[in-house]
Amino acid sequence: MSDSGSFSWTVVVLTCQHKDTVYCFQRELELRKQHGSLSQGALVLTVQDRQEPVGSGGATLNALLVAAEHLSSRAAHTVVTADVLDDAHILILHTGRDFPWSSCSRAFCWLPQEKHDQRVQAPLCCLDLLLDCLSNQICPGSPPGVWVCSTDMLLTIPPDFALSWEGFSGVRVLALPGEVSYAANHGVYLSDQQGQVRDIIYKGTKEQIQQAVMSDGKVPLVSGPVFFSRSVSEKLLQTHVTPPLDGCTYLGLDSGAPPLKISLFLDLVKCLCSDLSQDQFVSEERAGCSSVGGPQGAAVRSGRTELWRILRGTPLRLVYVPGGRYDYLTLSGKQHVDRLTCDWIDGNTLSHIQIKSGVSDGGRVINSVLEGDVAVSTGAVVQHCHLQGPLEVPSGCLLSGLELPTSACIRQLALASDIIIQGHRIQLGELKVNVYTVMGAHDHLEVSSDDGSASFLNQRWSHFHSRTGIQPDELWVSGEQRSLLEARLFPVLHPRGGAMGLEGGVGWLLGGVGSLQRWREAWRLSLKEVLSLTQQEAELHWREELLFLAGRRRVTDALTNRTDVCLLPCFRAAVLGGQQGALLETLDSIAAGSGAGPKRQTGPGAELGVAARCLSCIADVLVCMAGGRGGLRSGPAANKAWRSAYMLLEEGDLRGGVSALAMQRSQWLSRPDLLVRAARHYEGAGQVLLRQAVMSSQMFISIGRGEVPPLEEWQEVECPARLDLAGGWSDTPPIAFEHGGSVTNLAVKVDGKRPIGAMARRIREPRLFLVSHTGGRDSGISTETVCESLDDLKDYCQPHAPGALLKAVCVCSGLVSLSSQHSLGEQLIQQWGGGLELHSWSVLPTGSGLGTSSILAGALLAAVYRCTGRTYNTDSLIHAVLYLEQILTTGGGWQDQVGGLVGGVKVGRSKASLPLRVEVERLSPPEDFLVSLEQHLLLVYTGKTRLARNLLQDVVRSWYSRLPSMVQNAQQLVANSEDCAKACSDGSLSGLGLCLDRSWQQKKLMAPGCEPASVKAMMEALRPLVLGQSLAGAGGGGFLYLLTREPQQQQTVLQVLNNTPGLGDFSVHAVELDMDGITVLPQS
Repeated sequence: MSDSGSFSWTVVVLTCQHKDTVYCFQRELELRKQHGSLSQGALVLTVQDRQEPVGSGGATLNALLVAAEHLSSRAAHTVVTADVLDDAHILILHTGRDFPWSSCSRAFCWLPQEKHDQRVQAPLCCLDLLLDCLSNQICPGSPPGVWVCSTDMLLTIPPDFALSWEGFSGVRVLALPGEVSYAANHGVYLSDQQGQVRDIIYKGTKEQIQQAVMSDGKVPLVSGPVFFSRSVSEKLLQTHVTPPLDGCTYLGLDSGAPPLKISLFLDLVKCLCSDLSQDQFVSEERAGCSSVGGPQGAAVRSGRTELWRILRGTPLRLVYVPGGRYDYLTLSGKQHVDRLTCDWIDGNTLSHIQIKSGVSDGGRVINSVLEGDVAVSTGAVVQHCHLQGPLEVPSGCLLSGLELPTSACIRQLALASDIIIQGHRIQLGELKVNVYTVMGAHDHLEVSSDDGSASFLNQRWSHFHSRTGIQPDELWVSGEQRSLLEARLFPVLHPRGGAMGLEGGVGWLLGGVGSLQRWREAWRLSLKEVLSLTQQEAELHWREELLFLAGRRRVTDALTNRTDVCLLPCFRAAVLGGQQGALLETLDSIAAGSGAGPKRQTGPGAELGVAARCLSCIADVLVCMAGGRGGLRSGPAANKAWRSAYMLLEEGDLRGGVSALAMQRSQWLSRPDLLVRAARHYEGAGQVLLRQAVMSSQMFISIGRGEVPPLEEWQEVECPARLDLAGGWSDTPPIAFEHGGSVTNLAVKVDGKRPIGAMARRIREPRLFLVSHTGGRDSGISTETVCESLDDLKDYCQPHAPGALLKAVCVCSGLVSLSSQHSLGEQLIQQWGGGLELHSWSVLPTGSGLGTSSILAGALLAAVYRCTGRTYNTDSLIHAVLYLEQILTTGGGWQDQVGGLVGGVKVGRSKASLPLRVEVERLSPPEDFLVSLEQHLLLVYTGKTRLARNLLQDVVRSWYSRLPSMVQNAQQLVANSEDCAKACSDGSLSGLGLCLDRSWQQKKLMAPGCEPASVKAMMEALRPLVLGQSLAGAGGGGFLYLLTREPQQQQTVLQVLNNTPGLGDFSVHAVELDMDGITVLPQS
């Protein structure tokens, strides 16, 4: 099912029977506009029928008048004018009569299906399916005019169905196929071979119906949709000033005109049928219509005469839809339960089920909360209920609208199969009360109790009277039809006990607690009376209350169980429903560690991982509350008002920090701009927790003691760059520890050199002399930073501060302690016998995409460890860099240091757990493959500096939101990395090329906007020459790496690029595999 975006309605009118439904049904239509299932530009109206029945035709005339009146007013006319119909597409939907199995009419009967791609979480009702069918399959392409349809059925249209409107004029009716036997209680169209409708046969004989049989052996049922062209719509609009037809409209009511009952099909449409004469149309008696011989006979004949005069001569064409399906929602409880359990696949629809195994495959739970052990058998339905187990719902049963306290009564009842128990919210004057009804699914509501097929609770009435002692005269008064629908069975109020609940009232009818005397003393209602007194606003409110309660509990489950469920639709629904306060409280509780649910991750940092996602979710809710206003989502998050909350989080006080955040949040809810700024600060708080979670990897850093080199002796290391072949982004926290990561990459020299290096030596002066070289060790361009006090080091965690990386290395390596009572000089002398001189360099440009900063951090740590006499292994260096980058607040993943510190071709992996541990597998490809790889691999510097400041933040945000595309892409990233590793191990250049291309497509999905136009042009120009290509790293600029089809293609690539306009300053570089990784250079 897709959003109704294919056809744009000018006006959608919903007619309803009861006055109290107008406002609540109007809200339902407005919600559908907000959800996107109705176009934003549509005018939505809810119109009450006249209190006296005016039939579907009368309701249509009244709805068209109201629509035209609103359009006229909107066009600044002072009277109703048909000119507004010129370009209007109007849809009139009729809700019809009460439906016993859904207290809010058939239109808003919930179905056991969810739209899994929906932007806003919302129920799927009969109305929604009908809107989708009309807007996307039936109506597209239709000219201006009026579509009319009832909402009492489900329509299924074949996906390849398309209507042609060429040469159309008049009226068109849609018919779906049905069996001859079914048509005996229904209406069918009789048409000629050209599709002109000759007659409508309603509840005809078998012989009459047989005349309508189509070539497929089925008959065309009167199935709902009718289209009136613009010219015919104007004629219909005239009726509001044409007595006695004006009695169908509210203007007629206000003018004192008597009501007139008109049928849509048997009056408005039938008068166009070619086989009818005027006398037949005006004077014949028709089932389901007002009698021409009754008290209103003259008015009926007069009304039909006017319809004939106004409409006769209009072409009426039939569109038959072979392969379609028409499912009318009858009064049969059995049919309705079967419909809900057989025609849909979702067992759990917008519900929270604590013990999911209790619901069998064929059971259905719709918009309910089931606590404890609630068993729902195959063929049973629970809808709009809040129940507490232990409790069993047998097959064929329907429980609807039941509150939590009813669980105890149901538990005590020995429920049989095929029993229907419903709770209704009714209003008696000023009194609002809940009343309960029970039925058997096999009971016939409208059959007389004297009929042989009549039953109550699936048993003959005589058995019921015998079992309970209730007499027929206590159920019906003289003159009433003695049907189950009108039997006053259901206790509502007791003179001494007030409102009667399920227990002691209706429960007694099922064999539970109670007595005949108490039943007789109670004031009782029939099902028909209950339905007429139902307060539909209260019913919709109860459904909403359950929807949001179930939603909050599902949010709790998703977060505490660390599932990949996208919660944004739920958040948007809660905000649109005004439930953001309760939702934020729920998220606060989970973030603070109070949320229920099993804890699958028990390692250090696991709680922080959940809390970090919660804070990101709170940011999502705040942005939803801003409603698309208030500025960009990304922005600064260091307002001093939030500082105390941040400090608590930094100090490890999770509960206190979350509470302080919530307190501060309460002051930022009044305007969209404040909401967006608050969201930024929640993301900032989430980053604090994410860093702390990742820092749990510190436990995998193992540093030993060795011989301390002499003063002034340089310890120099150099490293290759890395090329990420596949899997990049899956190494990024939190993806790396919530989903698990896998990256296959290469260690490479660029133009024959290891481009990254560091050296350190101990010096006599008790200070830190830090030098960062730009453009290479011997370039002469450097930044020098001298630290002579601990204060000089305090900006080590600010990435853009001078010498920040080198300062962070000094702190994270344990060279100095900022929390020590001793000065910097004292620490250096006491620990290391002097100060330290530390140099770093890279010949690679900023934003190269080759992992420079992380690899450089590894080189610096190694140099510092060596010059201070400490030992390490590569595994410890990898985790030390991961830890350092959290301290430095740059975040990022682990693949860069894996790529540059470990030589050759390898796969780095991390499991979906905390603490975050990186495991590296060095691959052993065939030697000839490695030689060939060097000959086919090239680097192209694109001339574009990667401007990716918010790339990481955007990716993390999308992952925390669990956008389905993001989750799927993360899975594919890991799979592609493993495929890439296999291609390398198998020595397949072509297989590797495919993985490179896939990797680039995945990177673009991960971070939209990472492909500048000039880079796209460059890649297109090079495509014929390559087996695969990708921008290195996150993309956006930097280096492009190519796996060429032919070896030694540097000059060819250069020539192609020189001939491609608009590329800017690019350069082509040779690549050489580096099998050693980080290398300690010998003393010179």
